[in-house]
Amino acid sequence: MDRRHPAQRRVLGFLVGTQAIGSVGVGTGITLGALTATTLSGSVAVGGLGATAIAVGAALLAVPVAALARRFGRRRALAAAYGVGALGGVGCAAATAFGSWQLLLLALTAFGGGTAATLAARYAAADLANPGRRAGAMSTVVWATTIGVIAAPNLAAPATGAFGAGGPFLLSTCAFVLAGAGVLLGLRPDPLLAGRVAVVVGDSCCGVGASELPQRHTRAEVWWALGPNVRLALLGVALCNTAMTGMMSMMPVQMTGGGSTLTVVGIVVSVHVTGMYAASPLFGVLADRIGRMPVLALGAALVVAGAGVCGMASAHDAPQMAIGMVLLGCGWSAGVVAGSALLTESVPAALRPSTQGLADLVLNGGGVLGGLLAGVIMSTSSFTVLGLVVGFAALPVLMACMGTTLRPVAAPAEAPPEVEPQDTGTARMSRVSPGRSVAL
Repeated sequence: MDRRHPAQRRVLGFLVGTQAIGSVGVGTGITLGALTATTLSGSVAVGGLGATAIAVGAALLAVPVAALARRFGRRRALAAAYGVGALGGVGCAAATAFGSWQLLLLALTAFGGGTAATLAARYAAADLANPGRRAGAMSTVVWATTIGVIAAPNLAAPATGAFGAGGPFLLSTCAFVLAGAGVLLGLRPDPLLAGRVAVVVGDSCCGVGASELPQRHTRAEVWWALGPNVRLALLGVALCNTAMTGMMSMMPVQMTGGGSTLTVVGIVVSVHVTGMYAASPLFGVLADRIGRMPVLALGAALVVAGAGVCGMASAHDAPQMAIGMVLLGCGWSAGVVAGSALLTESVPAALRPSTQGLADLVLNGGGVLGGLLAGVIMSTSSFTVLGLVVGFAALPVLMACMGTTLRPVAAPAEAPPEVEPQDTGTARMSRVSPGRSVAL
């Protein structure tokens, strides 16, 4: 039975359009953040901080964006995040003009608002979705990111020619402004607010009562509302983003140091991003059909394989580097899609915005750690060592996800009344930790 909200098709279509526009800005940061910081400072370690600054900004904004969504809805929250990203784009262009890597790092932190918006948009896609198709809805919005992030590296050269070294960042600013204005003016009805109305009138697409509408609650309360498997999913998502950010931030530095042109680096970035975003519908379908945790295990396995392939590639071996980056991108996609779907359906609707904000805080925190460690490892050792560290770090998560997937667990005698019963691939686990009550 189709339990999708009547407005879901329009909301999803509009999110796809704005995501494609906003992701042009995100793609610019992915491609040029670390490289520009390295060029301005002359230091590989500072180059690693370039990618880290974007992740820091996204992490700092994750919880405020969730709080805005809880209070005012997705529309205003996404528009605010895009607005911060646009200010960061202007700051990056100014830093490039002045030749200041310190100002660039500060501006890249604000630039992370665009990343925060594109990540939060996937949750908006799930607000009104059929409970059995949430992963597919999220993956559709993630897929839309492909358009912008693939276009961005190819638009960098024309933008530089037209506006100078800061041109690509000005292009990002325009993309963030257009996406933010589009969300603010066109995302109607607001999916989160429409979902709450459905709760009040007893719509079957939502499994909570009107008394559970969200109030204020701490991140600690949100954390203890999650079952152990969902916490494992959060850690898995963080690991996938840590690995991807670490390898991705240093790959352009490694290749340009080996004599590769910016065009070749742009091609490798494009195929990597294709793995991150274009493959997401496949992982969404798999997560809906075989379960969330098996797809998380698959994501961790792809991260291990990708790190190994990249680490063994020489600086001028673009084909092998591209293969490894595609594997890393696919691992990120599988982890984020499956983990986000598991997280969304595993807590009462009243807690979802806060929990989603916590998830993006953890995810971007992993990105921060990845960028910092990557810069340190590259400056003290080599890209090969970085690949080994990433691969070995992912192994425990892979084993834990596989163990959870294969371990037989008896189904609970009674499904919790707060959410709809649905197999998520974790042996029909309880949605909320037994023995815990969260004060709403």
